[in-house]
Amino acid sequence: MAPLRVLQCVAGLAHGGYESLLMNLYRQVDRDVLQFDFLSSFPGVYESEIEGMGGVIHRIPFITQKGPFVYTRELNKVLAAAPQYPIVHSHMDKFSGLVMRQAKRAGIPVRIAHSHNTQNEGGLAFQVVKDHYGKMVLPNATHLFACSQAAADWMFGPKAPEAHILLNGIDPERFAVSEAVRADARAQFGFAESTLVFGHVGRFTAQKNHDRILDIFAQIHRQRPDSALLLAGTGPLLAETRQKAARLGLEKAVHFLGSREDIPRLLQGMDGFLFPSLHEGLPVTLIEAQAAGLPVTAASTITGEVCVTPLVRLLDLAQPDEAWAEAALAAAQENRAHRTSPLDQIAAAGYDIRRTAAWLTEFYLGLARP
Repeated sequence: MAPLRVLQCVAGLAHGGYESLLMNLYRQVDRDVLQFDFLSSFPGVYESEIEGMGGVIHRIPFITQKGPFVYTRELNKVLAAAPQYPIVHSHMDKFSGLVMRQAKRAGIPVRIAHSHNTQNEGGLAFQVVKDHYGKMVLPNATHLFACSQAAADWMFGPKAPEAHILLNGIDPERFAVSEAVRADARAQFGFAESTLVFGHVGRFTAQKNHDRILDIFAQIHRQRPDSALLLAGTGPLLAETRQKAARLGLEKAVHFLGSREDIPRLLQGMDGFLFPSLHEGLPVTLIEAQAAGLPVTAASTITGEVCVTPLVRLLDLAQPDEAWAEAALAAAQENRAHRTSPLDQIAAAGYDIRRTAAWLTEFYLGLARP
C-alpha cells in the first residue's frame, strides 16, 4: 500500500522553529506509512534532505513576491492536482487562512491550521494583510493545532480550547553532553578552555531581538574580555547586526555562523544561551539548549511551557543590560562545574520527538481512513 501523503504548507525551508519541528517529525515517522510533501516559497537548507527522503517540494511564489492572486493561482494548481492530497497542514500562522479557504474550495477533507507564534511580524501594512487572512482560519479549517496555549489563544481566540497542543519535540539523545564534542566545537574557533562562550540560534528578525543580544553581550565582554558570542542563523537583519557588532568593537568576539546543520554540536561548545525575544510561540531552540545542559537567560515574554528544567531563568525585558549580563555570567560560571543533560526531564515534559511523531502519525491515519 502506498504511504499516506500529507501536504505541509510553509513559507520556506530555512532553519527556523517550525521548520525544525517539521524536519524532526519527518525524520522520525515511518515513511512507508506516511510521507510529507511541502508547499514552499523560499528555498532553504532542508530541500535536499526532503527530496532524499522521498518528499516532493511544490515551489510557488510567496504573496510578498508576486502578490496574492499569483500565489492563490499557483496554490490552487497544487491543491487540484491528482492524486489530490487528503490532508493539508498549514504552518503559516494567519496566512494559513488563505490556504485553508482554498483547500476547502478544492474539496480537501482535512484542513489543519497550525499556530507557531503569539504575534504578527512585519510593518503595519503587512500585519493588516495577515489579519485579513487570519479571519479565514476558523471558517475553513477542520482542525486546529498550536505549539503552546499562548499560540492557540493568539490565533484561534474563542476556539483556542479546541486546539491540539503539539509540543515542539526534539531527539534528546542528539544533544546529550559530551566533553569530546565540546572540545571539538570550541577548537573550531580556537577558544581556550577558559573562554566563556555565549550563543543564540535564530533568524535575524526583529522578533529575535539581536540588537539586545549585542547590548547584553557587550556588558558581558566588559567583565570578561575573553568571552565570545556565537550567532547561528540568517535573515533580513543580519547585515545590520554585523554593523552594530563592529560599532561596539566586538568584531573579533562575535562570530556570525550563518545557517548551520550542526546545532547540537555548537550548543555543546557554549557556556550560556541568550534569548531576549520580543515574543515567541514555543521556541524549540530553548528545548534544545536545555537538553544540551546549557543555562538559558531568556525574556519573560516567552511562554512558561518551555521552562521544563531549572536551567531557564526568565528576565523582564525592562531590566537593564547589566542585570541580564550579570544573570547570564553567574549561570554560565556556576553551570560549568557540573554540566549534565536533563534528558529525562525533557522527555517527561513531552518533548521527545519520537512520541510526538507516533501520535501525529496515528492522528493523520485516523483522519484519512475511510
